Amino acid sequence: MRLFVSEGAPGNLPVLAAAGRAGHTGLQVCTVGPDERVVPFLSRPRVPALELDGGGFLFSTNAICRYFFLLSGWEQDDLTQQWLEWETTELQPALSASLSALVLQGCQGEKVLQPMRRALAHIDHSLSRRSCPFLSGDEESLADIVLWGTLYPLLQDPAYLPDELSALRTWFRTLSGQEACRRAAEAVLPRGGAQALRPHLQRQPRPGPPHDPPARTEPEEETFATHSLSEEEISVAAAAWEKGVDALPQPRPPQHPVLPVPGERNVLITSALPYVNNVPHLGNIIGCVLSADVFARYARLRQWNTLYVCGTDEYGTATETKAMEEGLTPQQICDKYHALHATIYRWFAISFDHFGRTTTPQQTTIAQDIFQRLLARGFLHTATVAQLRCERCARFLADRFVEGVCPFCGYEEARGDQCDKCGKLINAVELKKPQCKICRSTPEVKSSRHLFLDLPQLEKRLEPWLTKTLAASDWTPNARFITRSWLRDGLKPRCITRDLQWGTPVPLEDFQEKVFYVWFDAPIGYLSITATYTDQWERWWKNPEQVELYQFMAKDNVPFHSVVFPCSLLGAEDNYTLVNHLIATEYLNYEDGKFSKSRGVGVFGDMAQGTGIPADIWRFYLLFVRPEGQDSAFSWADLQLKNNSELLNNLGNFINRAGSFVCKFFGGRVPAMELNGDDRRLLAQVALELRHYHQLLERVRIRDALRCVLTVSRHGNQYIQVNEPWKLVRGSAADRQRAGTVTGVSVNIAALLSGMLHPYMPTISATIQAQLQLPPPACSILPDTFLCLLPPGHAIGTVTPLFQKLESDQIESLRQRFGGGQPDPPAADERQAQALAEEVSKQGNLVRELKAQKAEKAQVAAAVSKLLELKKLLALAQGEPPGAPGQMSEA
Repeated sequence: MRLFVSEGAPGNLPVLAAAGRAGHTGLQVCTVGPDERVVPFLSRPRVPALELDGGGFLFSTNAICRYFFLLSGWEQDDLTQQWLEWETTELQPALSASLSALVLQGCQGEKVLQPMRRALAHIDHSLSRRSCPFLSGDEESLADIVLWGTLYPLLQDPAYLPDELSALRTWFRTLSGQEACRRAAEAVLPRGGAQALRPHLQRQPRPGPPHDPPARTEPEEETFATHSLSEEEISVAAAAWEKGVDALPQPRPPQHPVLPVPGERNVLITSALPYVNNVPHLGNIIGCVLSADVFARYARLRQWNTLYVCGTDEYGTATETKAMEEGLTPQQICDKYHALHATIYRWFAISFDHFGRTTTPQQTTIAQDIFQRLLARGFLHTATVAQLRCERCARFLADRFVEGVCPFCGYEEARGDQCDKCGKLINAVELKKPQCKICRSTPEVKSSRHLFLDLPQLEKRLEPWLTKTLAASDWTPNARFITRSWLRDGLKPRCITRDLQWGTPVPLEDFQEKVFYVWFDAPIGYLSITATYTDQWERWWKNPEQVELYQFMAKDNVPFHSVVFPCSLLGAEDNYTLVNHLIATEYLNYEDGKFSKSRGVGVFGDMAQGTGIPADIWRFYLLFVRPEGQDSAFSWADLQLKNNSELLNNLGNFINRAGSFVCKFFGGRVPAMELNGDDRRLLAQVALELRHYHQLLERVRIRDALRCVLTVSRHGNQYIQVNEPWKLVRGSAADRQRAGTVTGVSVNIAALLSGMLHPYMPTISATIQAQLQLPPPACSILPDTFLCLLPPGHAIGTVTPLFQKLESDQIESLRQRFGGGQPDPPAADERQAQALAEEVSKQGNLVRELKAQKAEKAQVAAAVSKLLELKKLLALAQGEPPGAPGQMSEA
């Protein structure tokens, strides 16, 4: 492991102290400059940062400290977690104000101490009341180290450690004298005390007053400016709260099919059509269908008229290749894998209104109509092109049937249409050392006549549309950049036909042996899939005045959706609905590498259910690390950390406590509430966070909006911890009334959280709503502000824990299970591979003939056995693992 720190960063103190206390011998501490970006998938520098042995990163100070304590065998407890939340929400903002006054403004005395007095008094009171030397008991805990590291830059000067806070003084001096803390202090503040933090503080935003919304513990691409709550904002929040559930609009009546409604916001959502021949891995799922699902669920909560369609992309070379590998027909491959895709997405709770496929009559009709319209308007032309032909297979080779060395970066496994390493588009004849994927022989360059889409001519229509769209819409930065780079280089005519049998037929007499190229044909699948959902599909797809189109994809699909497909629709001149908002993710990697089905590396969609981890936990973590600005990585250690801290100890802890207090102390009914100033301020803080949540999701900032959910929960946990209703309920009548208010407000925050959670964790959301017996309108509508949805007297149901702890041995077992670890395959023998490929082909034909003739089972079994053995030998000759999927299948 490597811990990256920079001079003068206060976050170094607790992490170095925690590392010293853990005594981890394999830790390397590296000092870097404050502007050095050590976490590759973050868009700006972030230290301290911990690079784990597996290649993942932790970059929240508290998360790093927690990780070191977990390494030393520490068991996390609720009280420690509450202290950590308090440190984030209350102590950090107060300390920032004090240090800014001391170091940057040159203040002294009370002006420095004043922002911290309330926080310091709370620590002193807690230590005194518990009669324990440390925050969580008789031994130091993670909470002690984190709070000590936060406070040290200020309290190391005795002038700011008030004499009357004797318990605090004793606690602070005890920790400062321990070796791990002493070494950390010497490393971070060797001379000059707090003044050593000046360069760091100068780079930070000027802190607001102590009651500002708390600083976030996770990085964001962009943050909303913090501000102190005004009395007007507090009054507005309190007035909105009083309106209650009656302020919700009437839920939209269900309709089928969902069709645009004039005068309403009509939202059409698509996610990139997954290739039918591949089992989607976690990166595929977050890049397309899961991200789109979050926005679709959010849109429905806002009562927008919403249709979400997707389906499998079933035509093209990839399907023919897979069919050959598995000894099936292309249609059989499509049927098999379409069902597999549908099952996977159903388990992940993807809420398609319709999940279809492209091998339909509607696809042929619509694609051929667009083609004919382009042809009639002069946007297509023919040309004879150089193309690779395999004489052994007696066929022209489509792009996916060719592999070779990339002419740009030298990658040795580039495809005939694109290099997976450098991302550049390739003409197959440009490949160095090309090979036929079917028989591994070297193809020859021959000529073939094809149809081309005249993109240079259509660019005159694309540019004005694009300029107008980008100015008024939310395209992700990578989508804008990729699109502009295509236009900057100048568009070139693009071939839209291929020499294949499996595809949409080209409706021209001279091209009857050709089909449409998948990247002309596949995006039309959005239209044809909608047409299989409703015969009124044109109300969605030929209605740009009333429909907003959101399209979700990974970045490699951007140019086809932002340039090629819009050009086709603009040239067809049929008033098609074009994309308004193009949402593209970067790539999600697996631990320190890439997902690989053949090597057994990574979690694929059909494997996730077998891990025993619920679908909502997978959804939460994938959305938490969603690669919005940079590539990110799935990490088992981080999944465990986020589940146990953010879900179990933050979100689950708060919702369970709020509901349990109602049942335990108030007979299962929400108590009466008499709000004081602190309660109203909390209402305003929650309302502000809800407003940020809406602002982010309306701009499809999915990952950042999830942070808002967790921040609301932290507010709730801190509110309970400060007020201690479990003690007040045993006191006087006034104390019991106060306990009722705190409990009632808390359980209403839980009700709000159930709605905010719905796009991310729909099953957990429904469970919370069932436990709280939330009124039906509140289950289907998310308000703009914080309302009292559970009034006094409302009866709730049985409250049970929402989340389970992920244990280290469980995580380690899963890491091993999905880590690959197969031995390196032997080197490929080209001539032997060619000969074996021919034998496999012959034996496969024999098996098919025997099955067609309904030969005896023993005869068929013997032929199949020989085929499987030949495939094993072929795999070895090609340098692939002998048990790779596809190589071991029957004919």
